[in-house]
Amino acid sequence: MTPAARIQAAVDLTEALLPLERPADQIVAAFLRQRRYIGGGDRRRILELSYGVLRARAKLTWWLNSVGVDASARAMVTAYLVLAEGWSADQVAGSFDGQGFNPTRLEAGKRQMLQALSGKSLIDPAQSDAVRLEVPDWLWTHFAALYGDSAETELSALLAEAPTDLRVNLMKGDRAAALAALAKEEILCDEGSLSPLALKIRDGRAPIAATKAFRNGLVEVQDEGSQLIALLVDAKPGLRVCDFCAGAGGKTLALGAVMQNKGQLLALDVMKGRLDRAQVRIRRADLHNIERHLLRDHRDPWLKRRKAKFDRVLVDAPCSGSGAWRRNPDARWRLGEEELRRLVGLQAEILESAQRLVKPGGRLIYATCSLLAEENGRQVEAFLANHPEFAPLPAVNLWSDISGAPYPGDPAEAALTLTPARHGTDGFFMAVLERAGESDARDDAEDSDKQDRRGKEV
Repeated sequence: MTPAARIQAAVDLTEALLPLERPADQIVAAFLRQRRYIGGGDRRRILELSYGVLRARAKLTWWLNSVGVDASARAMVTAYLVLAEGWSADQVAGSFDGQGFNPTRLEAGKRQMLQALSGKSLIDPAQSDAVRLEVPDWLWTHFAALYGDSAETELSALLAEAPTDLRVNLMKGDRAAALAALAKEEILCDEGSLSPLALKIRDGRAPIAATKAFRNGLVEVQDEGSQLIALLVDAKPGLRVCDFCAGAGGKTLALGAVMQNKGQLLALDVMKGRLDRAQVRIRRADLHNIERHLLRDHRDPWLKRRKAKFDRVLVDAPCSGSGAWRRNPDARWRLGEEELRRLVGLQAEILESAQRLVKPGGRLIYATCSLLAEENGRQVEAFLANHPEFAPLPAVNLWSDISGAPYPGDPAEAALTLTPARHGTDGFFMAVLERAGESDARDDAEDSDKQDRRGKEV
């Protein structure tokens, strides 16, 4: 493709993305499936432009409004070229020549727009904090109240591109073996600073899925923060563990590797497609102690028969995903006040259902990839107010068993919060809640043996 044809493809993709009706990754996947002729280098440039527009949506819209131009996909991409990449008006106009697959010629109004924006940058002193930091007005007040003077730092970090982290699968090898295997395929990595299983790829766009290390299950793509959440579940071999909202199995895989195929690991979800995708990853990881079960919903009567059966129950709850905005820049604009209220209510219902599975002396682990207090600390406070039989177990007490790094959270707080600004991970929250009482270890072992004999798939 010519450089100008890449711009036109980016306009086409941006036009599909901007209604914000579906997650961007789904739209991008469908777009590329329909255009398999697009090569790797072309694809990278197209995504760079389209995601650049998504990351700067508020600022681009502000600039276009200031010069009296509607914020169409074509206008957004051209404005991005000028404001973010420093193109001159003549350079842009030269690419819009209508030849071959190049964009059609610019209208007189668009050329005037380019002249007006030339020499400007994305950020302008007249922009509001919400515009400059790419967050809806109603949500800016939440972040300002939560982070105070640090709000700008935290939100600015969410505007950057996310790194690509890998987790080493202990069932297949250690971190040194993974580093060596990836280096043979010219994928250079560094060790993570927090998770003992983490590798950080130096080139975040390297084709990991094509490597032998990935195809053979030695490594799995997983943010370092997500790895820490799984490790803090403290899922030792032989225990009974439930991943209540397993999704496509990222944390399930991490839990299974730590358990070394010993004990029972139950992966639950309400979406069949997610569990089907998880099974592919489970086989690749060589894990055999994982059962998958499709729930009708989080109140499924099937759960009643598992009451008080599990040593650990992880609730990686559906949430706003605000901690992962670096990866999903469109998500910030698809989140509304009503949707946040719905999510908070759903999280409370899921916690209420999941807590029934925790045996005396067992633990309920609540986690989100959110940075919002409503979904994190306040959610836990509300749960504990209704369930005095549970008490917070400080995450710092578990830390030395999983990592030799300094504890990344606030030791004065029971829960662990990770943010891109402070830790370089996605934003995560995790609270460990322990149920009063003691479990019968003998019964646990007998039940686990029976479960292993019964089979691996529900």
